Amino acid sequence: MIALTDRVVGANAGRSRGHNRQVVLGRIRSATRIGRADIAKASGLSTQAVSNIIADLMEDGLIVQQGHRAVSRGVPVVQYSLNPVGGFAAGIEIRPDVVFGTLLNLCGEPVIERRKQVRTKDRDGVVAAIHQMQAAILKDTDCTSDRLLGLGVVMPGPFGRTGIEGGASELPIWDNTPPDVWLSDMLGQPVLVENDANAAAIAERVSGVAQGLNSYAFLYFGSGLGLGVVHDGRLMTGAFGNAGEIGTLQVSSEGRHVMLEDVVSRRSLTEALKRAGLAPQNVDDLARLYQSGDATMKDWLTRAAEPLSAAISIVENLFDPQTIILGGAMPDNILDHLASAVRLTERSVSNRTTRALPRLMRGASGRMTATLGAAALVVNHAFTPKIAPQPQEL
Repeated sequence: MIALTDRVVGANAGRSRGHNRQVVLGRIRSATRIGRADIAKASGLSTQAVSNIIADLMEDGLIVQQGHRAVSRGVPVVQYSLNPVGGFAAGIEIRPDVVFGTLLNLCGEPVIERRKQVRTKDRDGVVAAIHQMQAAILKDTDCTSDRLLGLGVVMPGPFGRTGIEGGASELPIWDNTPPDVWLSDMLGQPVLVENDANAAAIAERVSGVAQGLNSYAFLYFGSGLGLGVVHDGRLMTGAFGNAGEIGTLQVSSEGRHVMLEDVVSRRSLTEALKRAGLAPQNVDDLARLYQSGDATMKDWLTRAAEPLSAAISIVENLFDPQTIILGGAMPDNILDHLASAVRLTERSVSNRTTRALPRLMRGASGRMTATLGAAALVVNHAFTPKIAPQPQEL
C-alpha cells in the first residue's frame, strides 16, 4: 500500500541542489540544534550529502556550530544551529495611505520596524514608497547586500481584473500583469509578492502561534477581511493569486444577506463608531473603546458574531485546518472577544474529540502581522522545499 506522509525528504540523485539545501536548513531550524547523522536520518539524504551541504551553509554563514552532544561511545557529535545574522529578509507592506517596513533575521526575529504615511494610488507611488522604505530599514542595521536573502512585498488584493474589484480596501492599480513581474522589473531585484492575508498567515508560521503547524487557516483583519490558507506548509494561492477573498462572501446578518467584510472588519467597526460620533484614529483607540465598555462597540460585536460564525464554519468544512487563527490590525481584546463569541457548530469536520489544538486561536504577530509576513515570505522560501514529499511504503 502506498501512502503520502508529511515527511519532507531530500533527494540523492536527479533532484535540485537548492531543494536539498532547503531540506537541511529546515531540519536545523525545526530542531534548533542538530547533528549531521540526525539530519541524514530525518531527511533521507546520505550522510556525505548532508556533510557537503553543511560545509556550504557554513561557508555562506547561514549556520554555526553550536556545541557538542555526548554519545555513549566515540567522539561527541558536533551540533549545528542557524546563525541569526547569517541572513536577513526585508518586508514591506503597502496600503493606500501608509507603508510599513521590517527586517527579520534568519531566525524570523524582527530587527527593525518602520512606518510612514504616503499616498500610493498609482504604480509610480508604489515603487517610490518601496524604494524609500527598503533604504530606511537597511540604513541603521548590520544587513549588507550580500546577506539580504530577498524582498517580500504585500498589498491588499485582489490582483488583476476580477469581478470583485472596486473594494474600499484595495489598491486600484492592477491590470492583468502579475504584480511580482512588474515590481521585479521596476525595482531591479527579485520580489516575492502576496496579498496581505496570505503574508499574515506565513508570519504566524515563522514567528507566531502557527510555528510547527503545516495546515491551518488565518482570518486576517486588515481594513477589510481576508483569508490565508496554508496546506503542507505552502500557501494555497489559487490560479491567479486571489484565493482567500473571504470578505466578499455573502452571509446572513440580522435577517438579511450581506457581504462579510461589510459587517465583520476593522472598516465596518470604524464606520459604526463614526456614525455614533466617535473618531478612532488607530488600533490603540479601538482597544481603549473596548476597554471602556463603549455601547456602540458592544453592539457591533454582538452583530458580528452571527456572520463570523458562518464564515468559520465554511472555512472549517472546506479546508479541514488544524486550527483557524484570528489576527491582523485589530486589538487583541477585540479579537479575543470575537473568538469567544463565535458559535462553533457541531456539524463540522473540525469537531473532533482527538483535537490537539483549539478550533479558534488568536494570532501572536499583532498589527504588523502582514508586514512581518512580507519578510516571512522570504524566510519561509529559504526553508520550504519546493519538491513534493515522496510516497512511502507502509
